[in-house]
Amino acid sequence: MKKGDFSQGSVVKAVISLAVPMTLAQLLNVAYNIIDRFFIGRIPENATLSMTALGVCLPIIALVSAFANLCGMGGAPLFSMERGRERQEEAAFVMGNSFFLLLCIGATLTALGLIFRHPMLMLFGASQDTYAMAEQYLSIYLLGSIFVMISLGMNNFINAQGFGREGMITVGIGAVLNTILDPILIFGFHMGIRGAAIATVVAQFCSALWTMRFLTGRRALVRLELKYFRLQVSRVKRIVGLGITGFIMSATNSMVQVACNINLQTFGGDAYVGVMTIVNTVREVISQPALAVTHSAQPVMSYNYGAKCYGRIKEAIKFICVVGITYTLIMWFIVHTFPEIFIGLFSRDPQQFELGVPAMRIYYFGFFMMVLQFIGQSTFVALGKSKQAIFFSLLRKAVIVVPLTFIFPRVGFGVFGVFGAEPVSNFIGGAACFLTMMATVWPELTRGEREMERMESE
Repeated sequence: MKKGDFSQGSVVKAVISLAVPMTLAQLLNVAYNIIDRFFIGRIPENATLSMTALGVCLPIIALVSAFANLCGMGGAPLFSMERGRERQEEAAFVMGNSFFLLLCIGATLTALGLIFRHPMLMLFGASQDTYAMAEQYLSIYLLGSIFVMISLGMNNFINAQGFGREGMITVGIGAVLNTILDPILIFGFHMGIRGAAIATVVAQFCSALWTMRFLTGRRALVRLELKYFRLQVSRVKRIVGLGITGFIMSATNSMVQVACNINLQTFGGDAYVGVMTIVNTVREVISQPALAVTHSAQPVMSYNYGAKCYGRIKEAIKFICVVGITYTLIMWFIVHTFPEIFIGLFSRDPQQFELGVPAMRIYYFGFFMMVLQFIGQSTFVALGKSKQAIFFSLLRKAVIVVPLTFIFPRVGFGVFGVFGAEPVSNFIGGAACFLTMMATVWPELTRGEREMERMESE
């Protein structure tokens, strides 16, 4: 099988060849913020308040990732489909347009974020005690947001060409640098939370530099070149139309974090906002392998959809179902049984343990249902079915989680009602997305198989 040709050889092997490095890459990508939280939680003075301040910034950080996904996750499946159809120049135009959109959106976000950072932070749950630290972190982070968007968004095109190891290196470079710089700047230079932000920006700059060097270099199967930056309305609509799913998933994560911060501040105060920061951090870590497996199947499914190899798409869906459900069941058991271990990674405050243990057990109840959403979403996106993907993105977060986050605390569940909204949404949203995908996509693939068999027999 030639490099990047997913229509030949074992489907399982093709998915695994991308999944293993992509899983490591996803974990390393999460490590940017995880490493910050690990060291921030060990600042000698005001560690808990610093962690809470970082938690207030998370919705804005999620929004930056959302726009990176809009261009990267929107363009990459289209890029793979065009390669499957052997239309290399159109694939290059898709990648070039995606990159130019990233630059434009990144510059706009930086400007708007710096102008409106005060009202945003206060709206997102900052208190008089945490605002100053949150503002310090966010101001520095926003100056490097364009680097975050390039490394996160354009790395999709490295993976889409079958270079999973190189995609892992993209985030590996940044994670290693962040790990080295964090303790030096936070403790060595006594910069506190500002040091964590500077370390992240420098690390993301180096990741973005590597991404650009690879995509413009000789090894890339389809190169990123200036002549392909010329925007075409129809092409941009296709990128945005498909990328809106990844955007909504990240943007609604931001919306959920805002809703949680507001209600936790109202019913529990800064301490519970800090607990939610830890809970979200753990979720980011343990959900990444499941996300990586489902996302790694996307280039395989998209390529085969373009090549009309429908049976291979069904094989990929079966594989990610088995792996994803098995993994999330195991992680649910571990988190429920040993929550103290996970909390201890990010805090030494006894109060955080007291409040965090019951919160984590509620939040992660039925964790395996979340992967059903991942599987359904990835399949819809891979096959270009943006409307279905958008609907189920909105259903789980905007329609279920956010309203319940406001309702549950006010109908007798108190502060723990905020943590209970997530498992309810996993059961309802996950089941609805997966069952709809199986009821619509699977029959379509079966019909396609039969049609191709008929044509071959003639």
